[in-house]
Amino acid sequence: MVDVNTLPRTSLYEQLADEIARQVRMGIFRPGDRLPSVRQISSQRELSITTVLQAYHLLEDRGIIEARPQSGYYVRCQTHRSTPDPEISTPSPDPAQVTVHDLAMMVLRDASNPQLVQFGAAIPDPDLLPTKRLNQILANLARRDDLPQNYFGLPEGHEDLRIQVAQRAVSAGCTLSPDEIVITSGAMEAISLSLRAVCKPGDLVAIESPTYFGVLQTLEVQGLQVLEIPTHHQTGMSLEALRFALDNHPIRAVMAVTNFNNPLGSCMPDEHKQELAALLAGREIPLIEDDINGDLYFNGARPSVVKAYDDQGLVLLCSSFSKDLSPSYRVGWVAPGRFKNQVLRLKMATNIGTAMLPQLAIARFLSSGHYDHHLRKIRRAYAQKVTAMSQAVLEAFPEGTRVTSPLGGFVLWVQMPEQVDSLVLYKMALKAGITLVPGYIFSPNDRYRNFIRLNAAYWSPKNERALLRLGGLVARLAETA
Repeated sequence: MVDVNTLPRTSLYEQLADEIARQVRMGIFRPGDRLPSVRQISSQRELSITTVLQAYHLLEDRGIIEARPQSGYYVRCQTHRSTPDPEISTPSPDPAQVTVHDLAMMVLRDASNPQLVQFGAAIPDPDLLPTKRLNQILANLARRDDLPQNYFGLPEGHEDLRIQVAQRAVSAGCTLSPDEIVITSGAMEAISLSLRAVCKPGDLVAIESPTYFGVLQTLEVQGLQVLEIPTHHQTGMSLEALRFALDNHPIRAVMAVTNFNNPLGSCMPDEHKQELAALLAGREIPLIEDDINGDLYFNGARPSVVKAYDDQGLVLLCSSFSKDLSPSYRVGWVAPGRFKNQVLRLKMATNIGTAMLPQLAIARFLSSGHYDHHLRKIRRAYAQKVTAMSQAVLEAFPEGTRVTSPLGGFVLWVQMPEQVDSLVLYKMALKAGITLVPGYIFSPNDRYRNFIRLNAAYWSPKNERALLRLGGLVARLAETA
């Protein structure tokens, strides 16, 4: 915690007010929370009661806290300036070829540079991952002679892990047997295998807009065309627009992240998921559903998946443990429904099977009972980080900025003033030691020129100054354009 007596120039009450405001942005004090009493702060900080009262009055003037008679001071429910949500996407109604590889590679290389503040690639906060525990399990497994770590294994993956995945799927509304699951080298291999199982080069795939650039790369490599479907930042893909597209285009498959889309953070309501399953079932069109963020919800119960409403085996459900356990272990899975045999043949031809030791380590971690406790911890942390960074963006960026308020995951979709070119900002930010992802990369049609995606997983008091610098760059571009 910052010592207010070491901060320069400003008065003591302003220093105290700034520190409390920072704590609110970080989620240490959340909307509705009661702040420490005036006497308590006075005693802890060795400040006069008058100084503490002046700080609280200043925070009231800023709209950050409110006084409640005979009760104390509380964080206001609205702690940032009122702003509209980002605009709903309006992509081109025509199919498009995909060409995002070069820019995607630039962004991924940034993620490996330790000198940069990582607001770019959607990588989890390493301090929140159970890395030490997983590595201990891995080391213990490697020392044993009675485990099958020294053979390729079957394409479907180790049974122990498939059992754990099947048990976890129940919370998402799915009743899956271990035999219905194929272990993959991360979610992207699961998605790639699924696309190859249901499509051939030249086929048309309906996707959300905006959508994750890794998916666009996979579509590009496989020679597939895409049709972007308008997607709402809260409720996901527009089913009305999808229905129209299905009526007017030869769509071979649909792809969607139904829970906490990247980059929007949208979560499709359960009734929409059921409607989507019925819509595609009536036309015998497969859905490739990516649920990589499904366990990272902030409130209530775990959201369901479209696979829960699939009674024809048309949904290929994909996920991985990269966002909540370890991105480096590269362990994912797919429940491919009626397309299992095709997926297994492709898996065999691609790499025979997923690395055995990481599978066994994750299976042991899941079966140990620690996973749910770990998930509760990271959900709380990411909820605070997302809220704090969203508020900080609105304070640091110029008027006209809009930002999403997702209820899961850890990315933010930011719409900047129209004059701001996100690719120009990206290059300026790199020079300032900051990464971000320009909006261009989330569409094959260069649609999101004045949008960026930010990774809230790396939000911290240490990185707050970096966001302030980034806001200054955005303001400069907005003024000079």
